Amino acid sequence: MASLDLVRQLIRDVPDFPQPGILFKDITPVLADAKAFQAVLDAMEERLRGRGFDRIVAIESRGFVFGAALADRLEIGFSPVRKLGKLPYKTHRIEYALEYGKGVLEAHIDSVLPGEKVAIVDDLLATGGTAWGAAQLVQKQEAQVGAFLFVVELAFLKGRERLSQSGGPVEALISY
Repeated sequence: MASLDLVRQLIRDVPDFPQPGILFKDITPVLADAKAFQAVLDAMEERLRGRGFDRIVAIESRGFVFGAALADRLEIGFSPVRKLGKLPYKTHRIEYALEYGKGVLEAHIDSVLPGEKVAIVDDLLATGGTAWGAAQLVQKQEAQVGAFLFVVELAFLKGRERLSQSGGPVEALISY
């Protein structure tokens, strides 16, 4: 079984993406390495199993990769949160702040059920704006955010502080 040390080694820095001044943490090499990907899923599953979650809510697009696999492992439902205009049915939407601009997220109006306990999953926590938006969509549907779980956290951007006011505990496998 691979360790998270291998995962950390595979994450590469891409300067000036998606715009000048941003140092992007690229997890695609982790996805390409079967042992590293399994190590990430094992660690994420360990943090969520036995905590009574009804559903994984994952954020477009890399969050889908981890969220769908986790939902399968935990034998619970999966619901996507997507960028504006990508979902075919009636949606709730929320505008949120990114570290380099603004965005709009949507979820189907029936993506979670009232009273469900969900874990919000994504690949990276930066300022917390995207995950905060996902939490607002979950709460709008009268469900509970029981946890936020990320592969990578950019701790210096203080997204954890923002999210701690929006629901359950915030966890990340690797922090920079």
